[in-house]
Parts: sequence; C-alpha cells; structure tokens
Amino acid sequence: MECLSHKSEILDTFSSVRNFSFKEKQSPLFDEEHMNGFLDAILDFKKGLSEKTQNIYDFNERIEKLTWMDDLDEECLMVANDLISAAKDLFSSLIRQYVSLNFIRTRGIAKNEIKDFKNAIDEFKEIYTDLESVLFFLPEMPDFIETTKELSLVR
Repeated sequence: MECLSHKSEILDTFSSVRNFSFKEKQSPLFDEEHMNGFLDAILDFKKGLSEKTQNIYDFNERIEKLTWMDDLDEECLMVANDLISAAKDLFSSLIRQYVSLNFIRTRGIAKNEIKDFKNAIDEFKEIYTDLESVLFFLPEMPDFIETTKELSLVR
C-alpha cells in the first residue's frame, strides 16, 4: 500500500515537472515584448536622471553668478540666506537619492548618468558653500576686503 502512495507521489511530481517544462518551452521568460519593456524602462530612468542632473547644473550656473554680486543690501542678503538654506535642504535630498541608486549603480545600469548626477551634486554643494562664504564669512576678513578693493580697481 505504501508503495502505491509513493508511486502516486512520483507520478504527480513527474506530471508537474513535465507540464511546467512544456509551458516553458513554449513561452520563454524574456520574450521580445517583455525585454523591450524592460529596456524602455531603463531608457526612461536614464532620461529622467539626465534631466534632473541638467537642472542641478543649471542651478549651479545661476548660483555661481550670484557669488560675483557685490554691494548687496540687508534685504538681498536675507533672500540669499534663504536661498542657501533651500540649497542645503535640496543637497540633503539629492544625496539621499544618490545613495538609493547604489543598487542600480553596482549592477552597471546607467553608470554614466549616475556618475554625472553625483558630479552635479558635488558641484552644487561647492557652489552654494562658496556663495555662503562670499556673502557672509569672507566680508568679515580684513584681507578679503583689501583684495576685493584691489580687484575692483582692475575692472
């Protein structure tokens, strides 16, 4: 009796393997439609990341221009301080996003786009830090004031 039970179990398993094998031969895991969808999703991701990176580079350029402004009044300095605070907050968000891309980056997906994204983020931090220094810290240093006066004569 026990032998019949084993035979039934073996036949049931055989039947399941056989049916599954037959279905897999008829429909591969990655048919062209699914593969194209997967590749399209990667292209969309790369495009979105590139657009985000370009926005950061645009901000970098705009903020860098602000570092060359002089004779700012109290109100302008207050707005610039708000800009610097917003930039610091944005930087924190961008770094968290970059860290979350580690899984994708380590698998070699969108390596160039992710690298460019990181470069833009690093440049962004450097530029808003420069703006803060130029507007709030350096003007308090006598050597900076003297050098600035000398440079203004060169213009």
